[in-house]
Amino acid sequence: MRSGCLAAALFALASGSLLASGCRNGSRSAPAVVRSGDLELRVSLDPASARVGANRLWIELRRRGEPVEGADVVAKVHMHAMGAMPPMGGPALVEPRALGLYVADFELEMGSTWLVEVRARTSDGDAVAAEGSLTVGSSGLRLEAVGGPPRTPAQAAEEQPAAEAGHPGEFTFSPERIQRTGVGTVAAERVSLATPIRALGLVTWDETALEDVSLKVRGWVGTLGVQAEGDPVEAGQVLFTLYSPELYAAQEEYLQALRSQQRARKTEAPDRADYLVRAAHNRLRLWDIAEPDIDALARRGAPREHVPIRAPRSGYVVEKNVVEGSGIEPGQRLYRIAPLDRVWIEAEVYETEVGLVKPGQRALAELPYEPGLRQEARVAYVQPDLSRESRTARIRLEIENPQLRLRPEMYANVRITVDRGERLVVPQSAVLYAGERSFVFRALGEGRFRPQRVEVGVRTGDRVEIRSGLEPGDVVVSAATFLIASESRLRAALEQW
Repeated sequence: MRSGCLAAALFALASGSLLASGCRNGSRSAPAVVRSGDLELRVSLDPASARVGANRLWIELRRRGEPVEGADVVAKVHMHAMGAMPPMGGPALVEPRALGLYVADFELEMGSTWLVEVRARTSDGDAVAAEGSLTVGSSGLRLEAVGGPPRTPAQAAEEQPAAEAGHPGEFTFSPERIQRTGVGTVAAERVSLATPIRALGLVTWDETALEDVSLKVRGWVGTLGVQAEGDPVEAGQVLFTLYSPELYAAQEEYLQALRSQQRARKTEAPDRADYLVRAAHNRLRLWDIAEPDIDALARRGAPREHVPIRAPRSGYVVEKNVVEGSGIEPGQRLYRIAPLDRVWIEAEVYETEVGLVKPGQRALAELPYEPGLRQEARVAYVQPDLSRESRTARIRLEIENPQLRLRPEMYANVRITVDRGERLVVPQSAVLYAGERSFVFRALGEGRFRPQRVEVGVRTGDRVEIRSGLEPGDVVVSAATFLIASESRLRAALEQW
């Protein structure tokens, strides 16, 4: 067999085309052609479609169309390590066969895409080098020149067979195989993107609306109008009555000022006692006696021993610190009243999301016990620091609660939708990750696919933003993970970029 090939090669040399002769029953692929200066390297694969097991490269070296002898030719077919799998392949055994003709025998251990490197250096120091890939089961190989001047379009067309030209990581599936494996594709498109932020919140009182009831005088509680925590109260409702010597004296002083004012009206200085009335009236008002009770005092003309203390606002009693007969000191908190017509929801968002949340944003709150009922809320506050333990920041939402569906200590599901504007997106299933790099497989038509490096951005739902690497309308494989697992092409393709 070897002598037959040698004879064919010698005959081809005489006819001016070493690789045109063919060998092994004409099973070689069309040559991949690479040029550097006046050197030309032609490489064919034997058999034409690489297989697991023994394979051969036919390498022809020419200078200005003439074969070059005595060159140092090196060939290497290999695969880098992938995860736990060690690197495979390595240098091929290169032997000269005829003037300017060399063969490189190598073994392939598995079906995949393999890296190919071919370098030749002449005796006078000129060199040409090529790198590329071949794929088990696919015809031919793909080579690109390493260094050297740029190729013209005509040279690029000649250097790759028409069926195999293009990106070194490109590969082809038959229509039958595409249908059998269920490969799906989708076009990259620009859409309005929104990022949903979900959090579990806890309903609490609106702290800005809390009101404490305390007095500025010393005294003793008479009767209680509001008996227990949780009782509803209305503004002006009597909370309790109070006996206080100071208040009793202040009532007497106010009544005496009124009598002096009445006497002054009959003199030549009718307003001389008005300031006394104003001072006494203000003292009662500042000591938390309600205006209607002051008016009633004036009409009655006699002080009351137990003065009513009224609720300053409507709401619910959330704290009660008095009983009948208890003594009261100035400043002591007796009741705390909280309204429920507006409440807060406090929630925590992760540090990756806190930058998206701003005061004033619209939010939705949903009660777990009442699915489907959503109420609109507003972000009122974003905590400026993070929790060291949970790496979250607390946010506060304000929500109207006219029907009292929300009660403190209830849980609520919070959803904030952040508008990200129009972005170029593909399905998340189309993107593969290799370390810090991201890739998709472009579908080029007629069963051709090519790995394409991309830069990803925002991820939301089943979509991911593509910041660079694709244009609107580019078609990508939406089941790229399956392709990588079945073909193991990505590692080899990366080395060619």
